[in-house]
Amino acid sequence: YESVITQVAEDGSTSTHRDDEIRITDRPKIVILGGGPNRVGQGIEFDYCCCQASFACEEMGFESVMINSNPETVSTDFDTSDLLFFEPLTLEDVLDIVERLNGGGAEVPNRSGGVVGCIVQFGGQTPLNLAHGLVEAGVPLIGTGLDAIDLAEDRDRFKAMLDELELRQPENGIAYSLDDAVEIADRIGYPVLVRPSYVLGGRGMETCFDEDSLRRYMSEAVDASELSDAPVLIDRFLSEAIEIDVDVVADYGLEGDSRAVVCGVMEHIEEAGIHSGDSTCIVPPYSLSRPTIERIRDQARRLAERLSVRGLMNVQMAVKDDEIYIIEVNPRASRTAPFISKATGVSWARVAAKVMMGAPLGSLDVSEVPAPGFCSVKRSVFPFSKFPGVDVVLGPEMRSTGEVMGADRSLAMALAKAQMSCNHDLPVEGSVFLSVRDSDKQAVVEVARGLVSMGFTVFTTGGTHALLADHSVETSLMAKISEGARPNILDKIANGEIDLLVNTPTRKGADTDEGRIRAAAVRHGITLITTLAGARAAVQGISALRSGSWGVTALQDYFPHHADPAPGLTAPPQMATH
Repeated sequence: YESVITQVAEDGSTSTHRDDEIRITDRPKIVILGGGPNRVGQGIEFDYCCCQASFACEEMGFESVMINSNPETVSTDFDTSDLLFFEPLTLEDVLDIVERLNGGGAEVPNRSGGVVGCIVQFGGQTPLNLAHGLVEAGVPLIGTGLDAIDLAEDRDRFKAMLDELELRQPENGIAYSLDDAVEIADRIGYPVLVRPSYVLGGRGMETCFDEDSLRRYMSEAVDASELSDAPVLIDRFLSEAIEIDVDVVADYGLEGDSRAVVCGVMEHIEEAGIHSGDSTCIVPPYSLSRPTIERIRDQARRLAERLSVRGLMNVQMAVKDDEIYIIEVNPRASRTAPFISKATGVSWARVAAKVMMGAPLGSLDVSEVPAPGFCSVKRSVFPFSKFPGVDVVLGPEMRSTGEVMGADRSLAMALAKAQMSCNHDLPVEGSVFLSVRDSDKQAVVEVARGLVSMGFTVFTTGGTHALLADHSVETSLMAKISEGARPNILDKIANGEIDLLVNTPTRKGADTDEGRIRAAAVRHGITLITTLAGARAAVQGISALRSGSWGVTALQDYFPHHADPAPGLTAPPQMATH
């Protein structure tokens, strides 16, 4: 691993000097594999976990070795780790680095063997895909074992485990062919959620409402020749269910009394069917009863014990009619780890890294955190403005590239702050265009009534206008684009006459009228909401903004122990006791 330095002499001649810059020490080393380049479905949120693992190495007496190739991340800052390799995250490159750190390959009898562990669970799917190859090459992985990871991914084994624990999951099946898919969907009933195996970010996932859409998905989105190796997973779609994320840290496999600690329970605003990476979620849960939350925590702990988790685990659940369904279990760091850490004041990724390095939870004085006394809202950030003309409908396939957080004693204000943080301010006056699908029309009445009562001019098309009039909500009638009358909604958007646009989609695609409306809103920087739950939250946020003054509070003020001064600095008087 050399740096190449080119020197230019006074006469213009050049000379090249190569110097091996790698520093090999006798300290035991932990290799941390980062997430690689940012892309939809795997972004900066995983980088937080890698940084916390590096800090944990320092506190545990290990030398941290970061392997990542993303210049946008904090993990590739020069002072985050002891050694940084800016190399591709391929099996060959990682093995080359490990061999160099060990002083040679396994065939060298007196090699140092300085690498005592490798962390693959903190960087998303990219490093996780290298796990089997690293184990076969003799690289020691630390944390949850590979069998637990495979158990969570293998649908047949996963179902057997849930049956053993007497936990529920949506009816499902595994399709190895088009005929299999049709038979499974007929058996469990439409709509169904279909997705390929072994993907991150819900890539290729879609909701099919009938056999025609399922056949189209199987023919267009799936390579039939690969179905034997990576079959399609088909689940019954839980309509109108509340989706839940639960993060857990556990120390199973270590000496002593092993246990699982629930980091936090996060409730999604959007109904099940929107990818968890795209949905808005809240800590603490705002609509679930205390007994339901306790059942959720208990089921998460039991899953961690059964999987022998050592480190972080994420569970996705859905609650419908007071029944809890297990959607997915990931015995690794999830993209929710940074959010739940900041919402609870505990760096759970750092705790998990120490557990993976051999420290039991009991020695770390870690316990479950009570409700902090304020609300935290995670809001996703989308790259739609970079792709003009692309339809922006949310669904089971992840589209966000980052996330922001809003915090306040008031949930409504926390929602408004999160919305502001992603550069889409909620208007406190002006005009709103409201267009929803038939299944949302009864529920949209309260949204429209709230907007009208706050003085907004609400524009609606024929069907929605008539329904709202029947409920004594007066709105301004606007012709549909297909009716040919002008000015239409596209004209008003172009003229800057619309301040907020709510559209729950019936048809997707940039060639549809509603797709053109959504694309125009993005192009002109108008705040766009595509779910009814998001519209309800927006009305709450607008009401909070209109109600009076509000302020910004630093996380250090919510959690004063995070404001401890760095060595050599003097603490402010109010922080001196922490």
